Amino acid sequence: MPAIMISEPMVVSSVQDSAVTAAASSAASAAISAQTSEIEIAKCDCCGLTEECTPAYIERIRERNMGKWICGLCAEAVKDEVVRSDRLISTDEALTRHMNVCKKFRSPPPVNPTVHLIAAMRQIMRRSLDCPKGMRSTPSSPMRAGQEITRAMLARSGGV
Repeated sequence: MPAIMISEPMVVSSVQDSAVTAAASSAASAAISAQTSEIEIAKCDCCGLTEECTPAYIERIRERNMGKWICGLCAEAVKDEVVRSDRLISTDEALTRHMNVCKKFRSPPPVNPTVHLIAAMRQIMRRSLDCPKGMRSTPSSPMRAGQEITRAMLARSGGV
């Protein structure tokens, strides 16, 4: 009768290996916590948007953009400016163009935000009251009482 030998794989760990693993995981967690504690607020030089970023990320973005920190939305707009241009332009020139557009349209913050909000709501109300009633958007889904759906209302173009 032949003998069958069954062997199961075993992981043998020494005390030294577990100490090295624990030290490596401790160092990794310390590095991660150090990175998260070094978060800075970066303000886009184009649009003024602020983001929380690590100093390393801020430095990489500044290296790409003539020393200026720009947000992701403005970075995409700069890329689009390069593509849309009639002639071949550099990224630096596209960035300068985008910054000029942003400066032109960026308004200073209101002195009193509450008064600014009230003035904006007043302007919206005036526009909605000046607009003829037929021009206002009305919901089309509610049915008036007694109104039925007829076949003519359901007819589609194409002779159905």
